[in-house]
Amino acid sequence: MSFVSECVPGLRHVLNAALWAFPLIVLQGCGNGDNDDWQQYHQQLGDAVNSASIENTQPDNIPSFPETQDLVFEIKEMREGMLNIYALRGCQITSLIAARNNQLGKVAPPSQQWLYERELWQQLSNCWNTDTPEQLSEEDQERLRDMTLNKTAQLPYVSWNAIFESSEWQKSFSRASQPLESTTLEDISAELKALDYLQRMTMHQFDRQWEQDSSRLENHLKELNGRPLSAEILRALLLASQRLDEASLMLEQADAECLPDWDMAYVQQLENVADTWLEAINQLVDSHPIEPPEAWQDYQQNWLSLTNDEAPWHVFNSALNRHQAIRSQFTACSG
Repeated sequence: MSFVSECVPGLRHVLNAALWAFPLIVLQGCGNGDNDDWQQYHQQLGDAVNSASIENTQPDNIPSFPETQDLVFEIKEMREGMLNIYALRGCQITSLIAARNNQLGKVAPPSQQWLYERELWQQLSNCWNTDTPEQLSEEDQERLRDMTLNKTAQLPYVSWNAIFESSEWQKSFSRASQPLESTTLEDISAELKALDYLQRMTMHQFDRQWEQDSSRLENHLKELNGRPLSAEILRALLLASQRLDEASLMLEQADAECLPDWDMAYVQQLENVADTWLEAINQLVDSHPIEPPEAWQDYQQNWLSLTNDEAPWHVFNSALNRHQAIRSQFTACSG
């Protein structure tokens, strides 16, 4: 059994109710297709201002995700003798501990370890708040009290590790990915529901009445495992920023008076989806009542932040605003 010594502060705000899915027309990564939206837009601008084709430069990939050992907390093991555990049999924890200590329990995935640890805390906490401690010896009462306090302190670190150590979470940020395709409507509602459930589990981890559901947890993790969505969105933002800057450079050098209308549907969809997804990730992280590891804080600040001027979200919006400002210097072509 693993414990930590520090106390846990209160859980923070709940998930913003605005977690809902936008249909997404997104941006193709390599720009090699004849029907690539950015290629078409650049061609449209080139024809309007009598400019040569823009030389596209591919943006850099996102960085490697931090190593697992830098993302999780070390939770020290503390063992109790079986006679001591048996003395607390009235708390109905002996079968839980036996299951955790058998071969299957030792190799269980992080998600299942999370469920086990929460159930053990739930049993200990329920037991402490009954008349069972009165029937124990003073030594066993002290043992039960210490176990309950230690598990209470430990649980937030276990829940953090369960998410950030999982292959499903790490796959979402895989560099082996492409920007979201621009020719397909994307519905990310299932992935948003997965983040929502993870946050609700985190927010309710100290609610003794809240019932966890192993099947629901695994199904939601399966949704996250289906694609590297976080990486796809980040790479789409990088690609969009690059193409917008290239288009702006063309217009700055143009000798023309008017521009044709610009269908911004896919850009607006990318903006909406990226904002929603990044907001959901940041809220999930904020729901943990502990300070994240430094490696995650750095990654979050540099790549997932909605306020950092140098993060992809802000760079994209800056490139978009700059391009729209340059376009506003031209009149709209008639006909």
